Amino acid sequence: MVDAIVSAVLERLISTTVGEAEEQVRLVVGVEQDVEKLKRNFRAIQAVLVDAEQKQVKEETVRLWLDQLKDASYDMEDVLDEWITARLKLQIEGAPHQRKKKVCSFIPASCFGVQQVFVRRDIALKIKAINERLDEIAEQKGMFNFNMNVIKSIETPGRVQSVSFIDEDRVCGRDDEKNKLIRKLLSESSEEQKAVQTISVVGMGGIGKTTLAQMAYNDPDVRNHFKIRMWVCVSDPFDEFSVAKSIIEGLEGETSNLGSLQSYLLRIYEAIAKKKFLLVLDDVWNDDRTKWEPLNHCLMNGQCGSKILVTTRKETVSRMMESTNVMFIEELSESECWRLFQQLAFFGRSPSECENLEEIGRKIVHKCKGLPLAAKTIGSLLCFKRTEEEWQSILDSELWKVEEFENDLFGPLLMSFNDLPSRIKRCFTFCAVFPKDWDIKKDELIKLWMAQGYITPKENKEMEIIGDEYFDYLATRSFFQDFVKHGVNTVRKCKMHDVIHDFAQFLSKNERFSIGVDDPEESTSMEKLRHFMLVLGKSVAFPVSIFKARKLRSLLIVGPICEIPKEIENFMYLRFLKLSKAEIVELPETCCELFNLQTLEMEDCCNLKRLPQEIGKLVNLRYLIYNDSYLHYLPRGIERLTCLRTLSEFVVSRSGGKYGSKASNLEGLRHLNHLRGFLAIVGLGNVKDVDEAKNAELEKKKNLFRLELWFNNKEEEEEEESMEENQANQGAISEALRPPPNLESLEIWEYKGKAVFENWIVSLNKLKKLFLINCYNCEIMPPLGKLPFLESLKIRNMNVKKVGDEFLGIKSNHSSGPAIAFPKLKHLKFMKLSEWEEWDFGITRSGKEEITIMPQLNSLEIILCAKLKSLPNQLLQRTKLNLNISLCPTLF
Repeated sequence: MVDAIVSAVLERLISTTVGEAEEQVRLVVGVEQDVEKLKRNFRAIQAVLVDAEQKQVKEETVRLWLDQLKDASYDMEDVLDEWITARLKLQIEGAPHQRKKKVCSFIPASCFGVQQVFVRRDIALKIKAINERLDEIAEQKGMFNFNMNVIKSIETPGRVQSVSFIDEDRVCGRDDEKNKLIRKLLSESSEEQKAVQTISVVGMGGIGKTTLAQMAYNDPDVRNHFKIRMWVCVSDPFDEFSVAKSIIEGLEGETSNLGSLQSYLLRIYEAIAKKKFLLVLDDVWNDDRTKWEPLNHCLMNGQCGSKILVTTRKETVSRMMESTNVMFIEELSESECWRLFQQLAFFGRSPSECENLEEIGRKIVHKCKGLPLAAKTIGSLLCFKRTEEEWQSILDSELWKVEEFENDLFGPLLMSFNDLPSRIKRCFTFCAVFPKDWDIKKDELIKLWMAQGYITPKENKEMEIIGDEYFDYLATRSFFQDFVKHGVNTVRKCKMHDVIHDFAQFLSKNERFSIGVDDPEESTSMEKLRHFMLVLGKSVAFPVSIFKARKLRSLLIVGPICEIPKEIENFMYLRFLKLSKAEIVELPETCCELFNLQTLEMEDCCNLKRLPQEIGKLVNLRYLIYNDSYLHYLPRGIERLTCLRTLSEFVVSRSGGKYGSKASNLEGLRHLNHLRGFLAIVGLGNVKDVDEAKNAELEKKKNLFRLELWFNNKEEEEEEESMEENQANQGAISEALRPPPNLESLEIWEYKGKAVFENWIVSLNKLKKLFLINCYNCEIMPPLGKLPFLESLKIRNMNVKKVGDEFLGIKSNHSSGPAIAFPKLKHLKFMKLSEWEEWDFGITRSGKEEITIMPQLNSLEIILCAKLKSLPNQLLQRTKLNLNISLCPTLF
């Protein structure tokens, strides 16, 4: 993947020098010749990299040469980061980052724009030193007789439509093994009833152990036989806390922090008593009996007939776990391997094409040696190779002879990897940062790729869209599996096969790191780390050893840490910071020195109350996420974060309120026009000025599709308004808040006016979902029947007494086509309308047309509407309406 790194450095080198010229500021002087020489050196080396990466498989000297080049390239990235950060800091703070160089008085100020010249001599010296290293590296390449190559395009690959993820997951063969394993799991012989039995499935990586276990685990007979089923991926290193917590999660659906291992084991012991369970421990590596025995003793409290199913690459594990049955998984037969290969490699081809390629294909399958992962990987690669020559080149490749561990698999994986465009190579190897069997969230992965500069916008196409295409590119080539989808086609998360994860780690070596232990001080070799994921099993202090890794670009910490040290500012290169399940109340102000930060995420940090006051300095932020937190206010300066694509919620403070000048009011939204997807605006009850609502310019956020408006008041009022004043004020504020036109989902909470946004709500022509919740003072239903695409409507806690023709939004003199009210509405729910007495549509015709009401309605719920007496005849006549009426004593 060195070609990917070199390509990225070249691009950044060019953009940095161009940017400096455009901004008319020169932080580094006297380096023009060195920079041009760097470009020439990188381009000369780049021209032989395809051949070099092929030869490194069998030639150790070439591999060492590439390692030198990779280190020099990463060091150059660091220097470019320093250069860009210094310039950014100058722009943000309006003051020199380093000492000034005096400008001669006879040089007009206009020659330098509004900026002065600042010298960063340290950067110039580092560029010169790297140039000297590259001189030597470029000279050495002549020793290896590399072939020149055409650089593979790094443009965004087109979105692939021809291969579905589901097709990749079809299983070929293993019927006999599956039936045998199921019989063992269901066996209830008198001898086996003496204790909980352990069954082990043993085989090399990529042979299909996990697939076999999944088929047995989900078999209907197995599901009915065991009262409790639990699946735990163990992987390496073996962590008793994580395994115990996962078992409890399988038993109870959730876990709490119980502190000691003994507490976890006691909970398991009690939960499985007198119950027949099936526990799958997938991918066990550790054969240390002392690690296994405490958990094993605890599991023996299950009912006789319970089973523990273990998958492992090591026979010693099965012996250590005292398995009563061991199944050794053999390779697929060549015919089964061929069927799996065919599904992928021949997908979408004509019969004549398949016939022409079959002979070469069978020879390739023979080289897969019965390994399903190899057949799947090569089949996915060849799906996109159209000619016999391309197939023949795969068959003849030297990479089949790679002699790394898991040698039967790394050859096919290298061929698929080498076929990737350079940018996507970096995206793949980055995945080594996650632990094995980790649920990789697609959106988070794309954010990580963007933060590292692996994705750049092209032709007005947002980076998020390009990242989505990169993900699909890897997925259709079988680098990901176990897809969890939202809807039919949208992938939410996935996993990597453990062998593919090994392969990613092999490629990235010391560049990335992930750890899952309770003592992070054990980690070493931090200096070269660029991406770090720390998974903590219990409450600990922030691991200060991380501060040795000063070159970090990504930092992900999962676990209940209580405080972030102020030294976080030392991570000047940091682009991605995620804290998950942390117990922090606030972030230190020094976080605002992380000028390169693109993503700041605090997931499930329920104690978070405050963001850093100077967060407006983080002008590169694209994602500011604080799920399930309870922020008191947003700092003033939030309006400077104009790159934001995601903001969890905008907390509105009252102008001149309890947080004074340090808090943002609603106008802080004005320039955040790149926000996309979802936004909640909380505290709209604090807005007293109509102009403040207008100046938020909500309608300009055209990429927002889901919006929540909360008219609650998060601050104590100094003077209580009368109800009439409050209602009138919120009515005016609401009319000034016109939302973006592309909105598909809208929720309105705790609105205190008498009528709900009648003047603009019916203009939302793309709205599909509308919730009106706790609008206690509303007495009139808005004319929602006008909304052409509304599918789901939920109304709770309103002061409506009668629902009639106004709800339909159709006039009696309607003349523009058929009169249809609520043409797409499918789900309608009314709840807690305590004053609602009458629901009747008196209007039946509009002009010459008969009015059609809710023609697609299939679900109607009415709950806790105690005074409602009847339903409209137009709805009662429906034969296919799913009607749910609850706690409505006077209805009918």
